[in-house]
Amino acid sequence: MSNTCGVALPTIDTPSPGMRFEDWIQATNVFDAIERTQRRCAGGKTAITFLGTEPEAPPHKLSYTQLVEGIARTANAFRSLGLRRGDVVAYMLPSLVETQFVLWGAATAASALPLNPLLKAEEIASLCRAAGVKALVALGPLPGTEIWDKAERVRALVPAIGALIQVGGEKAASGAKVHLLADLLRSNSRQLAFSDLPEPDDVAAYFHTGGTTGAPKLVIHTHRNQLAAAYGGAWAVGACTDDVIVNGLPMFHVASAIFCSLAMFVAGAEVVILSPAGFRNPQIVANFWRIVERTGTTIVGGVPTALSAVVKVDPKGADLSRVRINICGASLLPRSVAEQMELLTGKPMREVYGMTEAGGVICVDPVSRARVMGSAGCPIPFCEVEARALAGTSASSRSCMPGEAGMLVVRGPNVTPGYKDAGQSASLFTEDGWLITGDVGYVDATGRVFITGRAKDLIIRGGHNIDPAVIEECLMRHPAVADAGAVGMLDAYAGEVPVVYVTLRQGASVTEDELLAFAKATINEPPALPRRLFVLEQLPMTAVGKIYKPALRQDCTRQHLLEVLQGESIAALTVREEPGRGLVVCIELAAAEEDSSHETRQRIAADLKGYLLTLEWASSQASPS
Repeated sequence: MSNTCGVALPTIDTPSPGMRFEDWIQATNVFDAIERTQRRCAGGKTAITFLGTEPEAPPHKLSYTQLVEGIARTANAFRSLGLRRGDVVAYMLPSLVETQFVLWGAATAASALPLNPLLKAEEIASLCRAAGVKALVALGPLPGTEIWDKAERVRALVPAIGALIQVGGEKAASGAKVHLLADLLRSNSRQLAFSDLPEPDDVAAYFHTGGTTGAPKLVIHTHRNQLAAAYGGAWAVGACTDDVIVNGLPMFHVASAIFCSLAMFVAGAEVVILSPAGFRNPQIVANFWRIVERTGTTIVGGVPTALSAVVKVDPKGADLSRVRINICGASLLPRSVAEQMELLTGKPMREVYGMTEAGGVICVDPVSRARVMGSAGCPIPFCEVEARALAGTSASSRSCMPGEAGMLVVRGPNVTPGYKDAGQSASLFTEDGWLITGDVGYVDATGRVFITGRAKDLIIRGGHNIDPAVIEECLMRHPAVADAGAVGMLDAYAGEVPVVYVTLRQGASVTEDELLAFAKATINEPPALPRRLFVLEQLPMTAVGKIYKPALRQDCTRQHLLEVLQGESIAALTVREEPGRGLVVCIELAAAEEDSSHETRQRIAADLKGYLLTLEWASSQASPS
């Protein structure tokens, strides 16, 4: 492989034909992998550069020796609190140096459960109960944050949590005993004080995921899974000790933990943490290109929403000559944003395709091959990807021909053994053991993978499968459109028809009719022409920056049904999605309809008979016979 990053060659060698995965990575667990880097780099090499809330303030730097010692002290601290292999440590933390200590320290001493602190306390408590959490690490009380209050609430809701550990913040006024992480680090050895280190198939972490469906599941990550994804990702981008990557993603996001952290650590690269709030910090976005210049960043990356924000920032002459690669993952990147990134940096945009159930990395557009715009790249070493003919929204047993679209399935050491709740794993794998990604795409004759959409996001109009990306990509090319999300709206005749939601660029002015006319002139597939277009100030997003399409489907369904039922005395109409039931519509009639409610319900039920939905009535109102 060519020397792509100055004087240092890529750290991870290409596996030779017939080589075993275990011989390629050599490391047994994540601590072993990071410690190998520390020994190889003689320890003094910078591992982490942490930027505070104000990006102009002097950064805090941490060497590989300090990183390894911090992880070891944290692992020892968990053992000193009585935690053992099989126990689970959860954390509710922003992006801090201590977050790295806690994640990898928990994986070494027990298992980790990264949590999204933006979730409600009750949702976090439910995840903790499902994982069997025995210790909770959280950011201490600070003005403007609710994390500590939530942590105390979670502890009250989950009695099994025996240890509450505070990171930073003001002194907690909790009645229950609270451990300070700073004290625990000081009182524990900088070398591991226990010998039962994790084996490759021991659980390193549970990552909660709902994808774009919103229903959380706990994905098992073994050490093997994480190492396969990390080494594969590092190899694909040619990561080396000269590399510097900016990481503005939250540490409950698998891309932040694996590709933007662990993969860089195994390669001896430097990770720049873009403040505790990452890309959610407006100062980071506004100063992004100056940060890239000041830190000597070589790998610029993020999720599509983050990159869509930074491409609008004027570099103002910032020296970006150290940048050698742009990367994007988590969801499909609009072509216009990719082109803007390449124009700004002069370097190619390479996609990273992954999912939580596959260690966060499946494919990368590798630096060893010419960039192909729109391709998710090639499977990482020891990982296989193929397309299977669609069977509804799942995969059949028939393998597709090169270039033929189907359900993408994956197998390899990066693939999870399943969800912690085994019952949720029933539809996760094919009968012959391949992971069903839920993504529709194809593999070309050269082995490159292309993603065309999500199977569950497919719009099926009268039996015609419509890829929402066709509509979204079209409207994203309009100069007034900032973002777009296409979904299927219920239709009594066709089952569903495409509609699209958009947000506009700041200061832009355009009518819905003008945007629909633009789409009509651009989209060559008549069934894909959106029936309606809605302009919103902001699209609903998941916590990791993906458009939350269930909310859009529910919104357009509600609007359409209210139009269909115009003239009926309806007090409330709500729409939700339920596994196995699809769209569930619940209607509450106005109080004035009490005497004639039976006839009204019958009339409404008849009007909605042709729609693919489940009709319910508010609990106080019986269903029509």
